[in-house]
Amino acid sequence: MRYIVLDTETTGLDPDDGHKIIEIGCVEILNRTVTDNTFHKYINPERDIDLEASKIHGLTFNNLKDKPIFQDIYNEFLEYVSDSPLIIHNAPFDIGFLRKEHSCINNTDSFLNNEIIDSLKLARKISPGKKNTLDALCERYLIDNSDRTLHGALLDARLLAFVYLKMTIGQNNF
Repeated sequence: MRYIVLDTETTGLDPDDGHKIIEIGCVEILNRTVTDNTFHKYINPERDIDLEASKIHGLTFNNLKDKPIFQDIYNEFLEYVSDSPLIIHNAPFDIGFLRKEHSCINNTDSFLNNEIIDSLKLARKISPGKKNTLDALCERYLIDNSDRTLHGALLDARLLAFVYLKMTIGQNNF
């Protein structure tokens, strides 16, 4: 079975305030094995990036002004994820941004119909009352995240893939 672990980085916190996706990273899990088949794009948001957001991922508009806009990578993204279930940490955040980007390109196709697995929701169910950030989960499941000084969509997706596999050992999630 094929699953895709997805993460995004954005210009800020709210797509309804005009914030945009600036990085998208996806990692494939095939038969409970993380593969080297990835999807990774930096995206020109055509707007400034909030200072607080930039402190999290280290990206500025100057880093991205020569990158493609979301519309230019959207079909390639859809081909990559295909109909595979998507594993996303705090899925409503990323899905909200993807939905807004989809609506902005006036795409008449329906929005993603993929099954969405929210790893944050699952982590809260498995470990209620515990901290369930990606860093906390890496620590709990002994996943080395020492290279993670800043957030990055592909790096975070890869870390989450390994966390998810450990979180779901012996469960019927696959």
